[in-house]
Amino acid sequence: MTISKIACDHYRIPLPVTLSDATHGDMTHFDLITVRITDADGVEGLGYTYTVGSGARAIRSLIADNLSPLLQGADETLIEALWERMWWSMHFVGRGGMAAFAIAAVDIALWDLKARQANMPLWRMLGGYDAKVRAYAGGIDLQFPLEKLLDQTRDNLAKGFRAIKMKVGRDVLSEDVARVAAMRDLLGDDFPLMVDANMRWTNDQAVEAALALADLRPYWIEEPMVPEDIAGFARLRQLSPAPIATGENFHSLSEFQAMISAGGVSFPEPDVATCGGVTVWMKVAKLAESYNLPVTSHGVHDLHVQLLAAVPNASYLEVHGFGLETFMADPLTVSEGFATAPDRPGHGVSLDWDRLAALRA
Repeated sequence: MTISKIACDHYRIPLPVTLSDATHGDMTHFDLITVRITDADGVEGLGYTYTVGSGARAIRSLIADNLSPLLQGADETLIEALWERMWWSMHFVGRGGMAAFAIAAVDIALWDLKARQANMPLWRMLGGYDAKVRAYAGGIDLQFPLEKLLDQTRDNLAKGFRAIKMKVGRDVLSEDVARVAAMRDLLGDDFPLMVDANMRWTNDQAVEAALALADLRPYWIEEPMVPEDIAGFARLRQLSPAPIATGENFHSLSEFQAMISAGGVSFPEPDVATCGGVTVWMKVAKLAESYNLPVTSHGVHDLHVQLLAAVPNASYLEVHGFGLETFMADPLTVSEGFATAPDRPGHGVSLDWDRLAALRA
């Protein structure tokens, strides 16, 4: 039981259409950083993380130059010990941020390897609850003309989605309200419609927006403010008629603990590829459960379906606009509002390395 090889790569993935939100502007590409860990018997585990616009080369360097030497020859089954080793090796310069992205990619690979060694799907290895997970289409569409937004929604309904998320956070609040109203007219009163502001508002603006959107009954309001404003989130959650989701920009367990214990979140939203990996994601889910809160996800839906299928307090799986479908052997599918975690060994993701090779950064 030893790690014999660690390989990491960086790819720049074009998006099929230009996407937009209130923080990142227009997005035409995302960066994918992969990690492959091989054991002494030649079994391989795959992990990956991603960035938007910056940081990918630095993350790859952290993995290759700092983390890989720590793990070479180690017992790959001692995942908690290896996670602690990685965390403390970069604690002084990390405590989250790009260090958490790098650790996440390695940790995901270790869990995939462990499940493959046991010939088990990851969701069952992590405890197993229900392979079927409710899924929503996560639109990245702030600057789409209204008709394009509605057409995208009709297409997602035709694909089997029974919940939709749209972006808000335009310069004029009345435009957000009008766009959400148009979506509500299309979808009906009881259809789950989430809205995501990508940290666009101040605390007072978030309260104003929550009240302005109240009659349109958003299923949740996501990332209304910067994640550091824990007191503001607690205030907003008290005043907002809609539940509050946040966590995609948290990169440590302690950040989730602070927000949850302050009463600032209704739907904690860890991202396995950025919060430190499967090890941390599962701890966040259990922390949320201890507060009687559901847990949702952000991004990397092919991985998150495994994690949500493993826990009893799963909410919705976000099926994200940054997908790897064209590079996968068996991409995720949605039927009648549900995604199903596959029963293949590991997390079930197999990438087409030959196709990716042309996109190596």
